Amino acid sequence: MYVSLLQSVIPVGAIPTADSVLFTAWGPFLEDCKVHIYEPEDLVIPMEKDKAGYWHAFFKGSYKSKTVTYKYLINEKEEYPDPASRYQPFGVHERSAVVHFDERSIQDTLEPRPILADYVIYELHVGTFTPQGTFEAIIPRLPELKQLGVNCIEIMPVAQFPGKRNWGYDGVYPFAVQNSYGGPWGLRKLVDSCHQLGMAVILDVVYNHLGPEGNYLSKFGPYFTSKYKTPWGEAINFDDAFCDAVRNYFIYNALFWFSEYDIDALRLDAVHAIYDESAYPFLEELADRTTEYCNKFQKTHFLIIESDRNDPRFIYPKSVGGYALHAQWCDDFHHALHAYVTGENKGYYADFGSLEQLAKAFQQGYVIDGCYSSFRKRRHGRKPLQANRTQLIVFSQNHDQVGNRFMGERLSTLVGFEELKIIAALTLLSGFVVLLFMGEEYGEKNPFYYFVDHGDPALLKAVREGRKREFQAFHGGREGYDPTTEEAWQKCILQWDLRNTGKHGVLWKLYKECLGLRKQLQSLKPSSNSSPKVYFDEKTKLFSFLFENSMEKVVGITNFDSEQRTFFLEKGTGPLEKILDLAEERWHGPGSLSPIRLSEESLSFAINPKNFVLYRSPD
Repeated sequence: MYVSLLQSVIPVGAIPTADSVLFTAWGPFLEDCKVHIYEPEDLVIPMEKDKAGYWHAFFKGSYKSKTVTYKYLINEKEEYPDPASRYQPFGVHERSAVVHFDERSIQDTLEPRPILADYVIYELHVGTFTPQGTFEAIIPRLPELKQLGVNCIEIMPVAQFPGKRNWGYDGVYPFAVQNSYGGPWGLRKLVDSCHQLGMAVILDVVYNHLGPEGNYLSKFGPYFTSKYKTPWGEAINFDDAFCDAVRNYFIYNALFWFSEYDIDALRLDAVHAIYDESAYPFLEELADRTTEYCNKFQKTHFLIIESDRNDPRFIYPKSVGGYALHAQWCDDFHHALHAYVTGENKGYYADFGSLEQLAKAFQQGYVIDGCYSSFRKRRHGRKPLQANRTQLIVFSQNHDQVGNRFMGERLSTLVGFEELKIIAALTLLSGFVVLLFMGEEYGEKNPFYYFVDHGDPALLKAVREGRKREFQAFHGGREGYDPTTEEAWQKCILQWDLRNTGKHGVLWKLYKECLGLRKQLQSLKPSSNSSPKVYFDEKTKLFSFLFENSMEKVVGITNFDSEQRTFFLEKGTGPLEKILDLAEERWHGPGSLSPIRLSEESLSFAINPKNFVLYRSPD
């Protein structure tokens, strides 16, 4: 599968076969290219160039039990690592290594992996999820995550980046697994461990830019174009001259994660920064090739995007002019909930802050759907008329919404315990696909800073000054932190043991309870694709939703106010039985004011201040 994934895709990099290694590098303008083998013996192998600008060479011999490291010698004068390196054991500037996996023994799984519609996603950063910061250190925590109700982990980018500390979005070798995390074998073991538990794995990949340090792609060919500018410099060349090989490089990368690591889904970072005006956009081609791959090998893989365009055509089927990508992160749900609860109104939160917007988010995900955006000073977005709730992934926190704050504050340090409980219930019971950011399930207090570990002092200085400028309007003269220090990274490591103590333990149990209800109640499953009826009152700060199908009714009522309120249900809603009340003592509440049962005749009732109550129709 390494060599012949699809006839339409050209493999690149060092590809092991039965008794040799095939090296392939794209360099259309190179006058000469050779492979310089360092291990297991020092030799230089000439490469031959084909009409498409690809250089090829074979290294023959028994290599499986030996380490093979190499660089490409180009134009007889400069050596660089492989642009499609599978492993950089000594860092971004040093030799590449051939990766060979022994054949995996087939093991029975406890249960089949979930499909996208049933995902409960747990986003984690390998370097801060555990003190060890490795793939293998994650594995012992998987059973507890599964007991919590999580059935899918999402791993922030692992493509090789400079140093040992980084979010992963500065990766410069899209095929190479970060050496300090445990390299290719560590990732393979983690993915296998997840699958043995019936858990899926999403990998975050970055196709909109590469990091600045160790990025040697331009030495080989026109991987970038000056036709567009991005926040990170020149754009990746998806539609300019010679773009076919660049598109091939990234499409092959996606299929590589599916074929070599059995990754279930990819999360494509910031696709709004993928600039492509071609008639057949890269993202559409990527979706087509993924479908073709899945059909050929009888497998199931998904493509999930992050985009700030609020354009549902990314996830619409091709029959209505869409790209047929499978799902997207829904930032508007987060913004609506966060802005209302915290009262924050700066930056993109300027477009949010009312219950009316929260109601709109509950009904369709998008809030800015072609209406005027005060943040952008123009109309923005498009109504998601044909989007399915299984295609929208919602969250109350993620790495961006925490880490891109001035001080990396989590919600647990911005709002009180009662608000944290409400936020959890509203997000997990929203009827969308949900994502948790590591630590939120027990109210982690440590921040999640932005951090880097570049080897270039000039880059470190640029990061420090850039972050300071970016947040100048937010910090109000407060002293920030230095994202280039090891201390910044250390402060972000989770305090995992908190999940068993005090209010942290209560919050953990609440997440487990809500995820259990989500699984139990048919109308809350995203696959039901039913938008709720919503009610809100800006004055009394009451908000409710009603999910209904032929089997059940589920009503959630939130009192955001600090005063007791009376809620009136519409006639025809009852009878109902209470199944969750955050004011109860087991959730560290003061004791509930709301009745256990509601008859058709008694549909008005009291609800505690800052409380959420969930009712359902009786069996």
